[in-house]
Amino acid sequence: MSARGGGPRPVGHAADGGARLPAEYVLPLRWDDDTDPTELAAYLARLVGVVDVTVVDGSSTVAVERHRAAFPPGVRLLPPRDRAGRNGKVRGVVTGVETARHEAVVVADDDVRYDEPALARVVAQLADAEVVRPQNHFDPSPWHARWDTGRTLLNRALGSDWPGTLGVRRGVLLATGGYDGDVLFENCELVRTVLAVGGRQVRLDDCFVARRPPTVRHFLGQRVRQAYDSWAQPLRLALELAVLPAALLAVRRPRRLVAGAITVVGLAELGRRRAGGTAVFAPTAALWSPLWLAERAVCSWLAVVARARGGVRYAGERLPRAASPLPLLRRRLAGVGSVTDTPTEGPRP
Repeated sequence: MSARGGGPRPVGHAADGGARLPAEYVLPLRWDDDTDPTELAAYLARLVGVVDVTVVDGSSTVAVERHRAAFPPGVRLLPPRDRAGRNGKVRGVVTGVETARHEAVVVADDDVRYDEPALARVVAQLADAEVVRPQNHFDPSPWHARWDTGRTLLNRALGSDWPGTLGVRRGVLLATGGYDGDVLFENCELVRTVLAVGGRQVRLDDCFVARRPPTVRHFLGQRVRQAYDSWAQPLRLALELAVLPAALLAVRRPRRLVAGAITVVGLAELGRRRAGGTAVFAPTAALWSPLWLAERAVCSWLAVVARARGGVRYAGERLPRAASPLPLLRRRLAGVGSVTDTPTEGPRP
């Protein structure tokens, strides 16, 4: 069977008698010793009723034992396998994909919270695509989550947002040998790796998956790191770098600044209304977009400084590259061939 035909179909039964999804849910985890696993454990307890769950835990020994005691028995807890690369999340993802018991794999960060319909839709879409991108939204939504939602809405208006979760076909990713573990924007790297071998991407901008907001401290620590991701998209980076000089030139003409802010809000509102976004994004969400853009105008230049210093810091490592250009990946993976000619693997025991 080809990689695009005869994809996963619901089999088995969930605990409540519904159809069980023939998929692996992979959660790469690396938590501090004092992080409380209670809420995540409750989420996983609901999840194991409908899908096989693998947590690849790269936390300390003390934290791993705490997680083992807290997580439900149906969760498979594994250590990450040795793999080159400074981004530990990539090791966790690749370990989870390699050991997955199904062809359909849903990879999700520890703050992602699927409901069953959204999870089922992502899995079903993998019958016809090699990688699937749903849409995240913050729930609950404190002030800093609303601030960051400005980015989400502008992304939706201009194309599509990058979520903290992806659906991917196991056999396709394994055929590439995994993906580069020395990049910061690892979700982009995974998607581009699949595209480089002929994979088809589907963006489900109307498939909404909740995400728990970070702490304020973590949010503040992400500002430059998120701006650094734009090094993977040169045109976007150039536009973001142009915002600060343009704003400074307009300081003496406040009307221009006001007109610019109104334009940004209008664009974000288009993103809010696109693909059913009003179901999850508040009516006032677009009003936060000028604040986010002002932040990005400054942080994009700080990202340039970080690049000059050898890269941005992430989990104790300095990563100079955001993601690999797609043409480079195509040349690197030329020997793999098209995934349309690659047989898929059935469920693993």
